[in-house]
Amino acid sequence: MGIDAALAISTVVAVLGALTFTRLAPDLAFGAGLTVLLVTGVLDPAEAFSGFSNEGVLTVAVLYAVVAGLRDTGGIHWISRRLLGRPKTLTGAMVRLMAPVTFLSAFLNNTPIVAMLIPAVREWARGNNLSVSKLMIPLSYAAILGGTTTLIGTSTNLVVNGLLIEAGLGRIGMFELAWVGLPTAALGLVFIIAARALLPNRVSSMTQLSDPREYSIEMQVIEEGPLVGKSIEDAGLRHLPSVFLVEIERGERIVPAVSPRELLQGGDRLVFVGVVESVVELQRINGLVPATDQLFKLDARPSQRILVEAVVSNSFPMLGRRIRESRFRTVYGAVVIAVARNGERLRAKIGDIIPRPGDTLLLAAGPDFVERHRNSRDFYLVSPIEDSNPLRFERAVPALLILVGMVLTVSLGWLRMVEAAMLAAALMLVARCTTSASARRAIDWSVLLVIASAFGLGHALEKTGVAQAMAMGIVEVAGTSPLAALVALYATTALFSAVITNNAAAVLMFPIAAALARSMGVDVMPFAIAIAMGASASFATPVGYQTNLMVYGPGGYNFRDYLRLGLPLTVLAGIVAVAVIPMVWQF
Repeated sequence: MGIDAALAISTVVAVLGALTFTRLAPDLAFGAGLTVLLVTGVLDPAEAFSGFSNEGVLTVAVLYAVVAGLRDTGGIHWISRRLLGRPKTLTGAMVRLMAPVTFLSAFLNNTPIVAMLIPAVREWARGNNLSVSKLMIPLSYAAILGGTTTLIGTSTNLVVNGLLIEAGLGRIGMFELAWVGLPTAALGLVFIIAARALLPNRVSSMTQLSDPREYSIEMQVIEEGPLVGKSIEDAGLRHLPSVFLVEIERGERIVPAVSPRELLQGGDRLVFVGVVESVVELQRINGLVPATDQLFKLDARPSQRILVEAVVSNSFPMLGRRIRESRFRTVYGAVVIAVARNGERLRAKIGDIIPRPGDTLLLAAGPDFVERHRNSRDFYLVSPIEDSNPLRFERAVPALLILVGMVLTVSLGWLRMVEAAMLAAALMLVARCTTSASARRAIDWSVLLVIASAFGLGHALEKTGVAQAMAMGIVEVAGTSPLAALVALYATTALFSAVITNNAAAVLMFPIAAALARSMGVDVMPFAIAIAMGASASFATPVGYQTNLMVYGPGGYNFRDYLRLGLPLTVLAGIVAVAVIPMVWQF
């Protein structure tokens, strides 16, 4: 073994060890490994940074912007509200959750889908008296399973496709993976529901640290909007978690103790009391807007507004005056839409409330408000609410049409995946489904850095002959049987994916698969599909797949929770894959 090969092996082992036994972020670990290989001369700059220009990596990056358009227009939010409903049992809740998530993940990158649904599922579970720990792992697993069914379902599939194209070994069709992905997803979902007893029943860490502040907020039903003529029940306003509909103000009449059968009318002012997350959720209901005329006078466009919490100080210049008399909007460039006062339920209208020191004001403001007033003596604390921008419901239909068009153009072979994704992202911006700033924020740079850096490590294994040696080792174990080699390759990929990221596992294993196919004189495609499936079948640990890590805190999980359900699910997915792949992709 030469020095370069020893350096390549030791660097990859060190990266894997750092990810397994330390808290070092994956992008830092892979970036450090790539730096070592570059500085020691194992790789030249062109080889080290080849991953940054790979078609699969670029496609993943562009798809984040496409999903930003769907998120900002409320497309996924609308689907979740319509499909989740009010289940009567845990089994019903799991079916209602996993079925649409699996479907959506087939056509959208599963990471942003899970990110968007985590708060919705948490509130949904609370409102239906369900343990959130029974639903968060199924949310992640359903997203992973759905992602295995199409080329664009997960970044791993795109990465493997990019590696095939780069090596001149072919490409994966838009729905080609469905042959193995659909049976894997179907059996996987059935297993998760059947084995639901293996899921823990505990309180989320986020629930334990939930904010006790209650806000009073008035929302207005838009004239001729989608809620007009609907009952409180049908409008989805009856069982909102952590928020209570106190009364309806209809002209000069007050409707207290609102019945679920009460029909909404245009211009109704609904008075709610709830925590800040619930107030944000109210803004995401199509047909409701904060009931303040001042909101329409803000300089910032609706799509640019954010929600900000500001705690009133002793030196606040408007103490002793009602909010409507204080010219608050003129002075601060923001509008008060809710007030929290030490757990006290404020029954006065927002404009009639007289601020006191210690009150927390929930403000609708422009994007520069926090920077302008962060150090102001008027407030003890100024803090922005994450993901509180109003949704562009009126642009939801164009966003969905753009997504459908992207899928069709790839399916019909009119455009390559990267071309269709770039066109769709551009159309999202042109159609004002999202903004350039929102699209940039949507890109997960750490994920892209991990994938691109892993390309460099994989290239080092190939260049130094390590990949060939590992392939020969698998050949020796498998003998002359391509099927045995397929099983060994799948198992190794799944093992790598359990301790490092799924994309990195795919990139590191691909040169081994290519060398294995050459040495056995068979087609590389079955091995490439096995890598894509093995890398995605990362259910046994929270670190292997990003969505597993995303639900770790919200579900209140520990490492063993993933192992109990995820390990047998990984084995099941492997059995299906190994059985189906040779029948569809011949050696």
